[in-house]
Amino acid sequence: MVASSPYHLAALRQHYQQAAADKVAGEKFYQLMAGYDQRDPVVLGYKGAAEAIKARDASLLDKLRYVQAATQTFEQAVALNPKSAEIRFLRFSVETNLPSFLGLSTHIDEDRHVMLTSVLNHPSSGLDADGFATIRTYLRTHGKISPEEAQKLDNIKH
Repeated sequence: MVASSPYHLAALRQHYQQAAADKVAGEKFYQLMAGYDQRDPVVLGYKGAAEAIKARDASLLDKLRYVQAATQTFEQAVALNPKSAEIRFLRFSVETNLPSFLGLSTHIDEDRHVMLTSVLNHPSSGLDADGFATIRTYLRTHGKISPEEAQKLDNIKH
C-alpha cells in the first residue's frame, strides 16, 4: 500500500490502537474498513479487527452478526497468508477477548505459535520493526506465554 493510502500499515495500526480504546474511533475505523474490497491479507486482518470492534460496541442483537463477519474475514485473511504474524496477532487479540460460550476462540494456540515463531525469528521473519515491537509486547503482556518463552523474547535484538 502507498504511504498516503488510508490502508497503509502504519495508518491501520494507529486506527486499530485508537479504535480498541475509544468507541467513536471504533466506529470511524469500522466505516473505513467496511469500504475495503481488495484482497491484501494483512489489510483484511485489520478489516476483521474492525468488525470485531464494531461487535464490541453494537447492540446486543447485532453483536453476534459482527463477530461472525469478523470470523469470516479473519479466515479469508489467514487463508491468503497463513504465516502472517500480524494477521494472527489481530485474530488472537480478538479471540482472547471473546466470551468462551460463543465457541469462536478456536485459533488461540495456533495463532500464539505463529506469532511466537515469527518474533523469535526476527529480523528474518518478514515483520517490520513496528509490527515486531507490537507483537512482542502483546505476547509479553497478554499472550499467556511461559517464563522460558518470555525470556527468549526479552533476549531478541531488534
